[in-house]
Amino acid sequence: MTKVRIKLSGEDPTALDNVVSQIKNLSDSLSMTFIGPVRLPRRKMEIACRRTPCGDGTDTYEHWEKRVHKRLCDVEGDEKMIKQILRIKVPTNVFVKINLS
Repeated sequence: MTKVRIKLSGEDPTALDNVVSQIKNLSDSLSMTFIGPVRLPRRKMEIACRRTPCGDGTDTYEHWEKRVHKRLCDVEGDEKMIKQILRIKVPTNVFVKINLS
């Protein structure tokens, strides 16, 4: 039995949940053990910058924010079954990191 740890990250949490549900449905149909999804703490990146590039005028600022959501799943099964999980279509805004053990 091979154990696979899958880390998913992206800006859209619904896209992450869709990919996780695809993995879960496939693992249930192949009778593999599936643990997760574990929601990891999201990363919040903030930037504050001035509106006027020249520096004249009042001190007005714009605030920009980007949030990165993360999910963690563990799957355990045979190599043939895991190859089928790796064939799942993943949207472009979801990043996948896979560790085999």
